[in-house]
Amino acid sequence: QAPLIQSGGGLVQGGGSLNLSCTASGRLLSNYAVAWLRQSPGKERESVAIIDLTGHSTYAESVKGRFTIYRDNAKNAVYLQMHSLKPTDSALYFCAADIRGPRRDASYDYWGPGTQVTVSS
Repeated sequence: QAPLIQSGGGLVQGGGSLNLSCTASGRLLSNYAVAWLRQSPGKERESVAIIDLTGHSTYAESVKGRFTIYRDNAKNAVYLQMHSLKPTDSALYFCAADIRGPRRDASYDYWGPGTQVTVSS
C-alpha cells in the first residue's frame, strides 16, 4: 500500500490556525475519497473531515465551522484548513484515502504517516 504524504502541523497557540496537506505519489487523489482523522493518547481515533468523490464534505461536530477540507486537483492534494484551534484539537492527524469512497469504519486503503498538531492554551 503506497503511503500518502503529509505536511503541515506543528505547535500553535489557542485560537490560531494551521493547514495540513496530503498528497500522493503515483495515484490521483481526485479518484479517491479522502479523510482526515486524528488520535490523541487515551482516546479513540476520530474522523474529523471527509471529502467524497463528488466533492461533498462532512465534518465531526467538534470541528464544524472551524475546519475546512478541500481538494486542489492541480496539485494532487487535499488540505485541512484549521482555524480557531483549541487545546482539545491537539492530536496526531492522519490523512487516508479509498477509491471505494468514505469508510464508516475507517478501513481506508491508504494512509499517511501522521503529523502532530499541538495547540497550547
